[in-house]
Amino acid sequence: MWRLNAVRHKARGRNTAGEEFRLKRREQEREFRQARKDQQLVSKRLIEEDEEEDEGAMDTADSKLWKDQELVELLQGVQHGGEKRASNLRTLRKVLRSPEAQLILIGLENSMQVLVGLLSGSSAQCQLEAAHCVHQLSSSTCARVGAACLPATPYLITYLSGQNAKFTRPNLAVVEAVGFIVAQLLQAKDASEKIIPLVMSSGLTLHLLAALQPQPEYGMGAAIEYAWCLHYLACCDKASEALISQGAVSQCSSLLITLGGAVATGNTEEGIELLIWPLLRCVGNLLAGSALECCASQLTDSRLLAALCILAQTFLQPHPGLARESLWVLNNLTADSSVFSSAVLYLSLVPSLIQLLPFSKGINTMVLQVLANVAYQGTEYCVQLTHSGLLPALCATLKMADPAVVTLSLEVLCMLLASSSQAAEEFVKLGGSAALEAMRYNSQDELRLRASYLLEHHLPAYSQVRSICLYFRNRHKACCCVHSDFKTLFCVLTAYRAKVHLLRSAVNHSVSFFLSVIEVKTPAL
Repeated sequence: MWRLNAVRHKARGRNTAGEEFRLKRREQEREFRQARKDQQLVSKRLIEEDEEEDEGAMDTADSKLWKDQELVELLQGVQHGGEKRASNLRTLRKVLRSPEAQLILIGLENSMQVLVGLLSGSSAQCQLEAAHCVHQLSSSTCARVGAACLPATPYLITYLSGQNAKFTRPNLAVVEAVGFIVAQLLQAKDASEKIIPLVMSSGLTLHLLAALQPQPEYGMGAAIEYAWCLHYLACCDKASEALISQGAVSQCSSLLITLGGAVATGNTEEGIELLIWPLLRCVGNLLAGSALECCASQLTDSRLLAALCILAQTFLQPHPGLARESLWVLNNLTADSSVFSSAVLYLSLVPSLIQLLPFSKGINTMVLQVLANVAYQGTEYCVQLTHSGLLPALCATLKMADPAVVTLSLEVLCMLLASSSQAAEEFVKLGGSAALEAMRYNSQDELRLRASYLLEHHLPAYSQVRSICLYFRNRHKACCCVHSDFKTLFCVLTAYRAKVHLLRSAVNHSVSFFLSVIEVKTPAL
C-alpha cells in the first residue's frame, strides 16, 4: 500500500535530512548576504563628519600618528573624569578613525569597559561621545575590532528609544554595525560549539528581539541585521529552545503580520524583503526543530497565515525564493495541526494557493505539501478542498514534467477520492482518469504503481469500462489478423444468415402441411 499513514512534510531539526536542508539553505544565502554586505558597507559612512569639519579641529587629532603610550594617557584621561572628560572623548573618537589606533585601543586593558561604563553614566554629553567612539570601532573592516564592540550592544539598544536624536542616530548606527558583526560570527564553522553558547549565556538574545522593530525615522537597517542573527541562532538546536521560551516565535510572527499588511496595501519601503527573509527563516526553523505544541501559545493570530499567502503572491515574480520561504513556513504551521489546517479553509486561502500551482522553482511543490497537510486532517477537510476547486488543478499538475509535483498530486488526489464518491465522479468528468491511464506507461515504477492503485481502488467503474473496451479492442485485432478484409467477412456472414432464415421458413411451412395431413403434432424446428 503506497499511501502514507501520515503526511509529515515538516523538517525535523534532529533528522539528517533536516540538517542537510539547513546546510543547503545556508550555502544559498552566502552569496545573497555577500552582495548585501558589499552594498551596505559603502553606505556605513561615519556620521556627523560635516559638523566636525565645521568645528575646525580635524587637523589636530587625525594628522598625528598616535603611539601606544599616548593612547593610554588619553584613555586614562577619559577614565578619570573631570571637566576634560567630554573633550578627551571627542579627541578619542577622532583618533579612532585610524585603523592602527583602533587596534591599539582594543588591545589596552579595560578600554571597552571604560566606554561601556560611560554609556550607562549620567552625563548625556559623555554618553553621546562614547557612542561615537563605539561607532568608529564598529565601522572598522577588521573583525577583531568589530567583535570588541559586543559588550556595548545591550546599552545601545536600550537607548534607541531615547529623546535625543543625535544620541539615537549614532546608537542606531553602532547597533546595525554590531548586528552585522554578530551575524558574521554566527556563520563561522565552529559557531555552534564556541560562539552560540557564549551569545546565549550572555543574555544578548533578549536585546536582539528588542531591536527587531524597525525605527521609522532611521530605517530598518538594525532590524535586518538582528533578524539575520536570530535566524542563525534558530538553526542551532541548542539555541532554538531558549529562543522559543523567550518569545521569539511571537515576536517574529507579529512583525511578519505587520509587514504582510504593509505589503498588501503597497505601503512598503525599498529593501523590505531583506527583513522579511530572515524572519521567515527564523520562524520556519523554530517550527521545524520543535514540536508545534511548544509554540502554540505564541501562535494565536490566524492573520499570520494570510500574511504568508500575501508575501508568497507579492514576491512571486521579483523574488521567487522569498515566495517559497513563505510557503515553507505555512507548510510547517499546517503539518500535524488541525487548528491551522482549519484556518486555511476558514480564511478561504485555498483558491489563492491554487493560483500558485502553475509556478515551478519549488513553489508548486510547497503548495501541494500544504494542501496535503490539510487533506490529511480528515474527510470533511477533503470535501471542502474539493468544493474549493482543487480537482481541476490536480488534473493539470498530474500532467507536469516534474516527478515530485506528480507524486504529491497523486498523494493529495488519493485522499480526495477516498473522501467521497462525488469526488471520484467529478474527477472522471474532468478527464483526470485519462491522465492516470497514461501514467500507467510512465518510465518510473512508483508513478505507475500509484496510478494503477487509484484506478483500481478509487475509480472501479472506470476500470470496468476500460476492461470491456480492451476486450473488444483485442477481439477486433484478432479478427483483423485472421481475415485481412473484415468488410468482406461481414458481408459473407450477413448473406449466409439471410439464406438460413429463408431455408428455416420453408422447412417449417412444409412440416406444418405434412402434420396437418397425418394429424400428428410434433414440435416445429
